[in-house]
Amino acid sequence: MEAECRVLSIQSHVVRGYVGNRAATFPLQVLGFEIDAVNSVQFSNHTGYAHWKGQVLTSDELHELYEGLRLNSVNQYDYVLTVCDPVMGDKWSGEGSMYVPEDLLPVYRDQVVPVADIITPNQFEAELLSGRKIRSQEEALEVMDVLHSMGPDTVVITSSDLPSPRGSDYLIALGSQRIRGPDGSCVTQRIRVDMHRVDAVFVGTGDLFAAMLLAWTHKHPDNLKMACEKTVSAMQHVLQRTIQCAQAQAGVGKPSPAQLELRMVQSKRDIEDPEIVVQATVL
Repeated sequence: MEAECRVLSIQSHVVRGYVGNRAATFPLQVLGFEIDAVNSVQFSNHTGYAHWKGQVLTSDELHELYEGLRLNSVNQYDYVLTVCDPVMGDKWSGEGSMYVPEDLLPVYRDQVVPVADIITPNQFEAELLSGRKIRSQEEALEVMDVLHSMGPDTVVITSSDLPSPRGSDYLIALGSQRIRGPDGSCVTQRIRVDMHRVDAVFVGTGDLFAAMLLAWTHKHPDNLKMACEKTVSAMQHVLQRTIQCAQAQAGVGKPSPAQLELRMVQSKRDIEDPEIVVQATVL
């Protein structure tokens, strides 16, 4: 019998839809992980809707919850999954914009990233953390080396605006993993994934990606290529099912945020055993 693997997931939570803990818990459970979820934010729905209501957990309240776990000696975890994946900003129409206060950047860079094993920034976040621009694949690899030097052994730039050799219908993700041998040696695996663009705006995809990457790197600890192929392939299945359902509901109109909620439960089999539809290239 496979040993139990337990994850503490500290993320946002919504009553309706799939972001934060709602996006991470189900796929991790499907893949055999025990999940203890702490809701750092509890909203009625994600902020892509016109309205939302809810509460934000304070640091004191978070510490109180964790203290309860500690007092009962049930605070032993194999992994901690957080929104500090890091979530800081993104690019729209070629321009980068932060959606957290700028004074949080040094906190992420100097305190959070150095204690992380895996980080999954987008291109804009990778540039912010490294202080370098990414204009080519070579520069992206150099940025990932800088991020490695800060602490994490696995770095995946989840999306970029670099041109794909497969054409404008594809997005590029890049990954780098340092594997340390028992003799102290270190080998670096680097991969590129060309993903087909889906013409819609989804919410929660980053949370789902981080959760599944955690699961598949656990199951394939020395094979970043396989872990990313399974993660991205599962993502493609979920997004394709979501957009097809949303378009069917919307008819000739543009799908609403409610119609574009990820079809997670319907994609259970694809999450559990994804057909590989995206191949990673070893660099």
